[in-house]
This record gives sequence, C-alpha cells and structure tokens, in this order.
Amino acid sequence: MFPKLRIISVLFLGVLASNVSAQETPNPVKYTAHNKGKFYIFWGGNRESYTKSDIHFKGDNYDFTVANAIADDKPKGWNVDYVNPSRMTIPQTNFRMGYFINDHYNISLGLDHMKYVMRQDQIANVTGNVNLPSSDAGSMYNGVYNNTPVNFLNNYIDYDHGTPFPFLTFEHTDGLNYINSEISRVDDFSKLFGITNTDKIQINLTEGVGGGFLYPKTNAQILGYKRHDDFHVSGFGVSAKVGINVTVFKHYFVQGELKGGYINMNDIRTTAVTNDTASQHFMFLQRIISFGGIFQL
Repeated sequence: MFPKLRIISVLFLGVLASNVSAQETPNPVKYTAHNKGKFYIFWGGNRESYTKSDIHFKGDNYDFTVANAIADDKPKGWNVDYVNPSRMTIPQTNFRMGYFINDHYNISLGLDHMKYVMRQDQIANVTGNVNLPSSDAGSMYNGVYNNTPVNFLNNYIDYDHGTPFPFLTFEHTDGLNYINSEISRVDDFSKLFGITNTDKIQINLTEGVGGGFLYPKTNAQILGYKRHDDFHVSGFGVSAKVGINVTVFKHYFVQGELKGGYINMNDIRTTAVTNDTASQHFMFLQRIISFGGIFQL
C-alpha cells in the first residue's frame, strides 16, 4: 500500500516541478516583436517627378506668368557624394529620424532634399508685361505678352557686356528643401513570406502622412538680373507615403518608399532686388531608397 502511494507522490511532484519550470523559463520574446520606445534614423537618395506649373514672376518693372512650365529633377546617380560629409547636399537626398510611440505608430522629422529645374528646351506661353529701363540689357524683352509663346532656349546676346542670357532660367537646385514631420504606421507581414525568426529578417509595410515648409535656395535669372541665391522660407507642403522596410539582425534596414504630395510656394526670392518675387504650386512624386538603423532607447 505505502510503496504505491510513494510512487504516486513522486510522479505528482515530478509533473508539478515540470510545470513550475516551464513557467519560470518562458519562450523568449523576440526583439522585433515590439517597437514601442525604439528610435530610428535613415539616410538615402531619391528621384522626383513634377506636374506642370504656372509660375508667376513679379518685380518693379515686370509682371508675367509662365503657363504650364515643365520641370525635372537633377539626378546624381550612384555616387560617393551620398556618403561624403562635405558633399552630401549635392545629390538628391532624404534624411529622417523618428520615435515609436507604440508598437505600430511613430512620429518623425526629416528633410527631403529635392531638386527642381525648369526645362530650358521648352516653348511656354507667357502672359503679362515687361517694361525695363532702356539702359538695362533685359529691355530687349520689353513688351506686352498675351499668351505669347516664348522659346526659353533662345539666348539674347548683350553685345555691350559680351554676356548671353535667356529670357528666364529658374531652378531650386540647392535645393527644393521640404522640411517636414510625419506620423507613420508600421505592420510586420513577414509571415506572408514564411519568415518565422524576425530577429534575423523582418519585412514591414509602412504608410504615413506629413506636412512642413519649403526652404529652397533658388537659382533664378530673370531678364538678365543677378540672382538672389540664398535660402528662404518660401511656402508649405503636404505629403503621403507608402513603403516596404526590410530589417536584418534586429537593427539595420533598407527601406523603399513612394511619396507624393502638394507644394505651394507663394514667396520665392528670385533676384538681389527685394521686390522681385515668384510664386508657384505643383504636385510631386518621389521614389526613395534609404538605409538606416533602429534601436531601443
């Protein structure tokens, strides 16, 4: 009788001990299972496309609008300048840093360094007037324009000074700086690819919205006037994005994004004369590839 009771007691204690052991040593939670409290930072490059834009130029002796102006970006291609601290602002770049307020949502601040170049080999219609003093070389372009086609590639030669200049050149190449904040959502969908150990590789979908201001350095030469060429707060922008994030070994990631938005610049400095301004608004689309890191604070 007692030997049987002793055996049952030993078996019972063994099962109890195994349960306690299982509770004391739970399966470890993966680092990538939660994002709250993590900080991230990334650096990358972009290409842009822009819609056509009506650009209004105004000064003491001129007031005209270029209708449906076409513009392009100014790509650098794969270049060491992206990682050269002294030349990082030459290519088209993206910088962003952010913080996860919970497992899915983060807030961030970033700079989209885009470049906008009005296409020179175009004919666009101009409406308005130019009435420069006859002593100005640009007075060659004096007149009333009524939806008048202008070939911006044709240069007028100032024979007195020996310098050629077109009716207009216009670009934000240092650059079309969109300083913005974003709120974004991140969702892990690694399981769709059969990935179980997300601490080795994790695939995330991210989407977000943002807004900010434009701080361009505009290079404009209007009717031969000297350009202003200095940074100036010129307007605002709003944007939305969607992207794929691939994180490896918990901390390092590559991220691809499509980001589009609306830019309205109503106070663009153009020449050295304070009263000379321009305004425009347009839509943009960025294609971004960036590299970064994510760490628990």
